[in-house]
Amino acid sequence: MTSPAPTAQLLMIGPLLPALVARIEQTYRVHRFWEVDDPSAWLQANAGSIDAIATSGVFGAKAELIEALPNLKAVISFGVGYDAIAVDTAKKRGVTVTNTPGVLDNCVADTTVAILLDVGRRISEADRFVRAGEWQSGRFPLAGSIGGKVCGIVGMGNIGRAIAKRVEAFGMTVAYHNRRRRDDVDYAYHETLEGLLEAADYAVLVVPGGSSTDKLIGAEQLRALGPEGYLVNIARGSVVDEQALVEALHNGTIAGAALDVFADEPQVPAELLTLNNVVLTPHIGSGTHETRQAMADLFFANLDGFFKHGKAVTPV
Repeated sequence: MTSPAPTAQLLMIGPLLPALVARIEQTYRVHRFWEVDDPSAWLQANAGSIDAIATSGVFGAKAELIEALPNLKAVISFGVGYDAIAVDTAKKRGVTVTNTPGVLDNCVADTTVAILLDVGRRISEADRFVRAGEWQSGRFPLAGSIGGKVCGIVGMGNIGRAIAKRVEAFGMTVAYHNRRRRDDVDYAYHETLEGLLEAADYAVLVVPGGSSTDKLIGAEQLRALGPEGYLVNIARGSVVDEQALVEALHNGTIAGAALDVFADEPQVPAELLTLNNVVLTPHIGSGTHETRQAMADLFFANLDGFFKHGKAVTPV
C-alpha cells in the first residue's frame, strides 16, 4: 500500500534541525532550496507547485522569492525574529507568516544574563589568563560588582521582562526604554534612548531587527553609555554600528561589550577578536536542546495548523 500524497509542498530555504525536517517529511514534500544549483531555473520549472516556504529567522524569505511563487499560502519560520522575511510583501498577497515566540524567552534571558555577568566580572578574560600561564606571574585584576548597578533594557517585551526578573535577583536596578511606557511593569521608564543609556551601567538590547532599528546604537549612543558602561546585544547585529562599537571599545568610550549577534553572521569583525573587553558568542541565545525542541514543536504546530485546520497557532 502506498502512503497518501503529501498535503502540501514546501520550499525549505536553508537547513533546519534534522529531526524537524524528518518530521515534516512524514507529511509534506520538502524541496531543499539551498541545494539547488540554479535557483532561477528551478523556480521557473517548479514555482507553481510550492504551497509554503519553510525558513528561519536567519534564512528569511525575500520579497522577490515570495512574489515568484504564485500559489504560496504561508511562510512558516523557525525563530522569533522575522526581520529577514518580507512580511509586508507576504501580507499584501494574503500569505500567512508565522514565527515561534514565547517558547524561547527564558532561554534567551538566561544567555543574556550569562554574557552580562561574563563581561562585567571578566570571566572569559580570567579563563584566558589562567590558560596562558599568567597566574604564575601575578594576580588577575579586579572587576566591578554587578549588584547595585543599573541594567537598562532597550525593548521591554516578553524577553526583556524575563531578563529584568533575572538581573533583579543579582541586585541590579532595572530601567527601560520602549516605544511606549508599559502599564504592567514598575521599572523606571526613559522616553529617550540616550536618556536610558546615560543612566545605565549595562545597556541590554532586546529590540527586533529591520530598517527601524538599523544602527540604532552608533557613536553618539555609545558616548551616552560612557566609559564605565557595558553594551550587551542579544537582539540583531544590525542594531549596532559595528565600526563605531570597535572604535568605542578601542578608545575607552565604553568599558566593554557582550555580543551574541553580528551584522554579517557568521563573519565577525576581526578587530573584535583581539579585544579583551569583549565577550563573543555565536548566536546561541536560544541554543539549548529543550528550547530548540519547543521551537520545533511550535513550528510544526503552525505548519499543521495552517494546512490541516486553516489556522496557524502564532501568526505574525
